[in-house]
Order: sequence, then structure tokens, then C-alpha cells
Amino acid sequence: MGCGVAGWFAVAAEPGLGSYSLATVLLCAGILLGLRGAELWRPLALALAALAAGWLAAGIRAHAVDAPMLTFRYYGPVEGRIVAIDRSQSDALRLTLDRVVLREVPPDRSPDRVRVSLQGDQPWLRPAPGQVVVLTASLAAPEGPVEPGGFDFRRMAFFDRLGAVGYTRTPVLVLEEPESGTLPIDRLRRHLTAGMLAQMNGQPGAFAAGAMTGDRSAITEETVQALRDSSLAHLLAISGMNMAFLTAFVFALFRYGLALVPFVALRVNTKKVAAVVSLGVAAFYLLLSGANVATERAFIMIAVFLGAVLLDRRALTLRSVAVAGVILLATKPESLLEPGFQMSFAATIALIVGFAALDGSIYRQKLPRWAMPVFTLVLSSVIGGFATAPYAAAHFNRFTDYGLLANVMTVPVMGAVIMPAGAVAALLAPLGLAWLPLWVMEQGARWILFVAHWIAGLEGSVTAIPEPGPWVLPLLTMGAIWIILWRERIRWLGLMPVVLAFGLWTQAERPLLLVSGDGKLIGLASPDGRVLSAPRGGGFAAESWLENDGDLAGQTLAAAREGFTGPRGERWFQIGDLSGVVLSGKGAAAAVGPACATGSLVILAEVADPVPENCRLIDAKTLRATGPLAIWPGEGGLQIVVTKQAKRLWSGPRRAYDLPDLRSDATAPVDQ
Repeated sequence: MGCGVAGWFAVAAEPGLGSYSLATVLLCAGILLGLRGAELWRPLALALAALAAGWLAAGIRAHAVDAPMLTFRYYGPVEGRIVAIDRSQSDALRLTLDRVVLREVPPDRSPDRVRVSLQGDQPWLRPAPGQVVVLTASLAAPEGPVEPGGFDFRRMAFFDRLGAVGYTRTPVLVLEEPESGTLPIDRLRRHLTAGMLAQMNGQPGAFAAGAMTGDRSAITEETVQALRDSSLAHLLAISGMNMAFLTAFVFALFRYGLALVPFVALRVNTKKVAAVVSLGVAAFYLLLSGANVATERAFIMIAVFLGAVLLDRRALTLRSVAVAGVILLATKPESLLEPGFQMSFAATIALIVGFAALDGSIYRQKLPRWAMPVFTLVLSSVIGGFATAPYAAAHFNRFTDYGLLANVMTVPVMGAVIMPAGAVAALLAPLGLAWLPLWVMEQGARWILFVAHWIAGLEGSVTAIPEPGPWVLPLLTMGAIWIILWRERIRWLGLMPVVLAFGLWTQAERPLLLVSGDGKLIGLASPDGRVLSAPRGGGFAAESWLENDGDLAGQTLAAAREGFTGPRGERWFQIGDLSGVVLSGKGAAAAVGPACATGSLVILAEVADPVPENCRLIDAKTLRATGPLAIWPGEGGLQIVVTKQAKRLWSGPRRAYDLPDLRSDATAPVDQ
């Protein structure tokens, strides 16, 4: 089913009615043959049905969430209702608004949601979900990848129904306070977070509140970076571990608490009562946390687990993982492409298979009872880290060298201190005694943040990993699945795609030259690493390029490398026999003619008017149509690859463009 979803996202043109009709026929035929056909053909028939189901699920979901995106840059008044509050990478407070009203923009063209970063302090503002606010903002449609084949934020925004992003430097004014009964879960989350922060100070309190409620608006970017560099960011994300800790505590509390009452213990199956209560707590926690992919996966698995307890069946099996995967792929197929989905399922499957392999041998027969918790902790950290490392490295371009040590030092605190203390605080809050468990929670959070900053500060704590090619993760995943599902010696055939995947990863190449979407930043490959044309500006593109290269240098250091010459507004570079220049700032348009006369590649951060004849020119108008560019070595010379190639629902309007032919002196139209 995942392959069907992946295939739908991989095609360059939007699938039409014919493909969905064919998929429907294959789905029905596959189910029919799977149920009534010859036994030999049933697995193949059901596999074909699953492929078709994945294709259909992705198409249905995309058309169901299709909503307007801005097709122009907007500056003016914005009115909307706050539905989410978080922080940007620059640590600015961000507001996500729905019921959006824009000046002179018809309702049918207005985005369903917009997200606005607040530039500058606004101490009078106390944002809360449900408030109707008004502000003056600069908005634009979400940007696509910063380079061809890169992460597509525009696609992610499409499935979140986010039609515009931007910023404001003006005051945000509250027009209306939240109506009674509106956004109850969001308001409850904000209320609980505010209550926890009132009792717990600083970043430890913000971390504890974020881990319990999912509201991370009080957590600074410095704290988030330390958690990432120490491989502890998963403690902040409300995922399977957090939910498992909370559910296990509630299950144990009710099962053994009721068992202490003889009248109840002799008449009621306390195990099943605890399962029902724990399921309710897990469902509430799912809603409170915001229901991200990892939390949904955890809830589905816990629901299957507790359902098995109620039905006296074995609970923790690969079937429960499969059930969770099918439900998520059917309801949110886009999650397949997200690192949270991939890492969550990789860790869960590996833990189930790993502990099952040791069951009845080392795990139960050869270890003393006192060593079991320590062994379980270390082994689970090793297995989970080993399973998720390739996916984390592929998506985040880094490997945390001391992640195992950090997890061994903090995971027990998370499970034995923070999550139980949070549950106890909820029980004692009506009595006014929540301050005591919250104090305990704060101390646990202090320890975790201490370890995170210590590990992140160690020399060599992070190793940069270059971006893999498009086939690396699929080959790695399919090989691992083969090894897990098959038995006897045939299972080791799965090592072939795994080895091939890592071999392709080591041979991955990066573009010789990268051009940002506005033409103001250029990244040139060099023996010392990528050289950037400017030390400031285009920070997100610069950071992404360097990360994808497997380079830990910042923009300032990368701009100081040798590779560009000339003043700030006229930066010259050389790629083999081709010379080039980046023109920006005041007087850039006037310098186009002399630069074109040299036969060089000219990149202009403005619109050229007029365009000199026989000029190898890429200007702002061209870049608006192509998106960021990458230049690769190709047959017969250099080749330009554009970002905006696909014609999908989220791609935006198509514009004609001409690109210079770097293999000759002529300027040839590449696409119309």
C-alpha cells in the first residue's frame, strides 16, 4: 500500500480519471481473486489490490484537501482566528489563522489558513486559540524546494491547507476573544500549558509542558537545537514512547490500585478495567497533543494492544504495526513521505522483531532479574537508534555520535519521572496539590536538558551526512522488510538491496552550482566545500544546501571560502571553461550588457528589460517560472535542472521560460 502511495507522489503529472478508474478495477479484481481465487495467486492478487488502494487513497486525500493558495504577493490587512501557536526557526512567535479575510481578495481565492511570524516583541499580546485578530502582514504562497529534488514545503503546506505564509512588523490586535465552546481542545491545551509554566520556570518548564501537551511555543530554538544534536528530540515529540509511558502508568495504577481493594478484586477483572481506562486516557492524550503522525501511530497500536487485552489475545505483534500503517496510509497518505512516519515505524518494527528474537534466550534465561531493566533500556536504545539512524541521516543530514549515551541517561527519567508526574499532577490539580508533582517533573526536565546541552557541546557530537539519492531509502526499506518477513536462508537475500542502498549513498553527487529562487544567493561546489556568494540573506536556502552537502559550516564561513571574486553586487565565478557572474543590488541591471558581452553566464536578481541578444542570462523573471536551479555536468557540457518540473495540484501556475544553453553560444528555449 505504501508503494502505491509513493508511486502516486512520484509521477510528474497529476493523475487523471483514467488512472483512478484503472486503480478501482484493480482493487476490486485483486480483492475478488484474493478471496475466491486459487491459493497460489492470492498473495499476488492482494498485493495488487493494496497497490491500487494506496494510489486511490493518495488521490482521494489530495482532492479532499485542495484549497486556494495565493498566486501573488500580498501586503495589507489580515483578519483571522488563531488555531495554532508555535515558533519559527528564527525563534519568532508564529500564529496560524483560519477564517481568513484579506482586503480585496474574494473569499473563493482566499487561503483557508495562513501562518504569520511576529517580527519584534509584542508584550501586550497574549495569543490564545479562538481569538480573532487583525494585523498588517506580508504574505505569499508557501515556497517549494530550495533546490531540485529537495524537500517540498509547498506540498506539505498543501496537505495542511496552508495557503500563505508571511510575517508582520506591526502590532497584532485582538478583535474578539474566543467564543464559548470554540476550539475546546486547543484552548484546554493552552490552559494546561499556562498552568504548568506558572509552576515551572524557564526552559525546563517549557520542555515538560511541551512533552505533555504538545504546545512548544515557549521552547527556544537553542533548546530545540541541543535536543537535536544529542538525539533527544524524540523526547519532545509526543510519539510512541511518551504515550506508552503515560498509558503504562495509568494501566498499572488502575490494575494494581483496584487489586488492593478485595471487594473489587474478587468480583471485577481489574486488568480489563485498566485497559478500558487506559484507552480513554490515550484517546484524550491523542487529541490534546495535536494528533501528529507519530502520536496517531502510537495510539492505533495502543488501541490494538488494549483491544487484545480485552479479548484475551496476544497484543504486541507485527500485525498491530500493519494495522496502524494501513489506517494511517488510508487516512493521511502524505505522511508516508514524512520523517516522523518513517522513523516511528522503523523503530517500532525493529523493537518488536529484536525483542522477539531474544525472547526465551538471553532476554529471559540468561540474565538475573535485577539486570533486566538495565538490559532492556540499553537494548531498546541500541535497536531503536540502529533502525532510525539511516532515516534520520537521510532527512536531517546528521548522525549524533553520542546519541546512545544521551538516551540511556535520559529515557528512564522520561518514563519514571516526567510522564508519571504529569499524570499525578492531573489527578491532584482539583485538590490544589499539583505543585508537588510538577516540581518533580521540573527536576526531571532539568536533568534531560542538562544532558542534552552537555552531549551537544562535546567535540564531534554531530557528524554531517550528505543527502542520499532518491533510490537509497526505498531500497534500504524493502531490503529490511524482506529480511524481517521471510524465514530460513532466503531472508538474507534482503541484504543485497541494503548493501546496494548504502553503496549508492556513498556515491551520491551534488550539483556544481545552485541558484536560489530569487537569484540573490549562489552556491558553488569547491574542493573545500560549497562556497556561497553572500554571507547574509537567503539563510534557509544556504542552510539547506550546506546540510544536503553534509557540511557543518554556517553561511558566514561558507561565504569566506575561495571561489568568488569581485565586489558584493558583482560576484564572479568559474565552472570549468564557463565563467559566470551574479549581479544584485543597485546598478545590477546596468551591468548586464557588459557582462553578457564577455559570453559569461549572467545571473541577475532583477528582471532584465530589455534582454541583450545572445546573452546567457538567468534573471528574476526566469527564476519565478523555474524555481531554484542546479547546474550539473552532463553529456556535451553543463546542464541546467529546474525545480518546478511537476504539474501537480500543489505546484502552482505554470509560466513559460527560456534558459541559456551552456553547451553553445545560443540561447535555446528549454520549456514553454
